[in-house]
Amino acid sequence: MNAPRAPLKSLDEALAALLAHATPLAGTQTVSTFDADGRVLAQDLVSALHVPPQDNSAMDGYALRCADVPAAGTVLQVTQRIPAGHHGHALEPQAAARIFTGAPVPPGADAIVMQEDCEVVEEGSVRVNTVPRSGQWIRRAGEDVTRGAVVLARGQRLGPAALGMAAGIGLSQLTVVRRPRVALFSTGDELVMPGEVPPEQMAPGAIYNSNRFFLRALLQRLGCEVTDYGIVPDQREATLQALQGAAQNHDLVLTSGGVSVGEEDHIKPSVQQLGELDLWQISMKPGKPFAYGKLYRGGPQDACHFAGLPGNPVSSYVTFMLLVRPFLLRLQGVADVTPVRMALPAHFDLPRGDKRREFLRVRRNAAGGLDLFPNQSSGVLTSAAWGDGLVDNPANTTIAQGDIVQFISFAELMG
Repeated sequence: MNAPRAPLKSLDEALAALLAHATPLAGTQTVSTFDADGRVLAQDLVSALHVPPQDNSAMDGYALRCADVPAAGTVLQVTQRIPAGHHGHALEPQAAARIFTGAPVPPGADAIVMQEDCEVVEEGSVRVNTVPRSGQWIRRAGEDVTRGAVVLARGQRLGPAALGMAAGIGLSQLTVVRRPRVALFSTGDELVMPGEVPPEQMAPGAIYNSNRFFLRALLQRLGCEVTDYGIVPDQREATLQALQGAAQNHDLVLTSGGVSVGEEDHIKPSVQQLGELDLWQISMKPGKPFAYGKLYRGGPQDACHFAGLPGNPVSSYVTFMLLVRPFLLRLQGVADVTPVRMALPAHFDLPRGDKRREFLRVRRNAAGGLDLFPNQSSGVLTSAAWGDGLVDNPANTTIAQGDIVQFISFAELMG
């Protein structure tokens, strides 16, 4: 008599269990700030200076004293010219300094009047056609960053603006967490690589290996060093050798397919022989089957992580984003791995909710709402290529036109 099936695990439970195994990687690298996009900081960045370093002009115009311009039309003598990168001298009473954007404000000046509100009346004089306010168009020292402040925190994933911040406090090199090393496997005698067999010569039951392509791209976008083992022969000894070899110098071995409960394949028994394996049935759609385990190198304390994704392409795609992505980010020391959600109106009907939590492929439209791809099958990869995100729909929940739903952008999940 078959044992009763274990209850489905919620996605939140599965993610918490997975993250509990994600001990941040040891080891750092020093890289050029130019080359640090997408990397994760291994230490806080503390500023050694104010940014900007001194009060400076936010406009091309004239630096002056507000007290010297009691009314519009006041004429002042222009006694100095201060381009960006140069310092002026103290401003005399009844005088103005011609100043340019980014130039330091001369001592004594308390406002900048932009050149559009001024008129040169003769050589060395300017008419100020507006009454200035104290502090206008002056960027104060430390307005952006103060000396001693933590500009970027350890565990932050760097993007273009963050690289600019690092450069702005004088850092040409950054200490970052080393990249996760991931081995990618494909298994299954039905898989064929594009280019090897033309479509008209495909054998019955054969399919092109699409999962290998999007998984490799997703791993690289997350900053991983990927070793692609290609399609491993569907033989026990070949599978054992490939897994054992990959475990020696990788942090994670990732496969797709062959993780359904009761399915006959070589991945499951091979992982179990080399280490340990948990097979989870997750209450999510698409998805459900997911495997997590460890491949021992020298024992349980020295192991490579293993993750097995479902084989259907959309299931593999979505499960990677919701489980493997946060796991890999946490390995790199990122604390907050929860994707940002947006509350948007559904411009579609879903008259029947699924008993599992469902992630619907949708696309934002010009009216600010979400359109639903008509075929939500886990085998229809077109839905993910057409869509630009997912609606996180709770179990047993219907959706009517205009309902507010939770949207997660693919851009959020890929970056």
